[in-house]
Amino acid sequence: MTKVAIVSTNDHAYGVNKSLELLGINPVKGKDVVFKPNFNTADPFPASSSMETIKQFIIKLKEMGAKSITVAERSGPAKTSKTFEKLGLNALANEIDFKIVNLEEIPKDEYVLKQPEGSHWKEGFLFAKIYDDAECIIETCCLKTHTFGGHFTLSLKNAVGIVKKKNMRELHASKEQRKMIAEINSVYNADLIIMDGLAAFVDGGPMQGTRVESNIFVAGTDKIAIDAVGVAILRILGTTPEVSKGSIFEQEQIKRAIELGVGIKSPDDIEFIPDSEEAKKIIIQIKNKLGE
Repeated sequence: MTKVAIVSTNDHAYGVNKSLELLGINPVKGKDVVFKPNFNTADPFPASSSMETIKQFIIKLKEMGAKSITVAERSGPAKTSKTFEKLGLNALANEIDFKIVNLEEIPKDEYVLKQPEGSHWKEGFLFAKIYDDAECIIETCCLKTHTFGGHFTLSLKNAVGIVKKKNMRELHASKEQRKMIAEINSVYNADLIIMDGLAAFVDGGPMQGTRVESNIFVAGTDKIAIDAVGVAILRILGTTPEVSKGSIFEQEQIKRAIELGVGIKSPDDIEFIPDSEEAKKIIIQIKNKLGE
């Protein structure tokens, strides 16, 4: 079983705080933490991670006793340095004291070649060593669909930013793109994931789409559980045919991740923890979608 916190809120800071409270875990105490946001571009939330969420999350990680915090990310197709500047990441780092690593600018020897067995990557992919060597990995992702072949971009898709930018040409050209996304997740483990779903793109994405105020945070330690719940929420909101059809656990990203042992295998493996009566009502809807 894996625990998944469901928080009904329209406030980013409350969503972060309550998610951590409900999960009741502290994987960061005394550790050097590498933090993975979703900064694909500098387009406003939910295209990219909310800076309110980033700020509150890092403040809480410090309160939980993290030894150090490094935000390591790569944008694409946007230039990463410009994304950081436009979103205000550099200013925030100066304000609350954390490190930044631009994965687009690190040398090639700061990547390690990964070739998972049975992979759909022709010659493997280059994976950032800062994540390969990390003592603790924390992630925050958004709730949105993906126009360019991924179908949805949640916690599994968030891992793409850890792969060297030159590998993106192969990924985006492949009919096996969704399986390849799952395969990135087979080479590392995240210790905590918070999905900021205060707003969602129910179509389009990742940069622009139809925005819906969804007012939900989802948190846990299992990427398959997070993504299955995220797909269920997209279905509740009304989303694309690709995301809507078939069993959620048969969605290609999720199915391949299950085959690789990334996380849980069934919706029966999820224990939901609500923050309120409203969250309990949402959980009933989520369970209904997971059972379809």
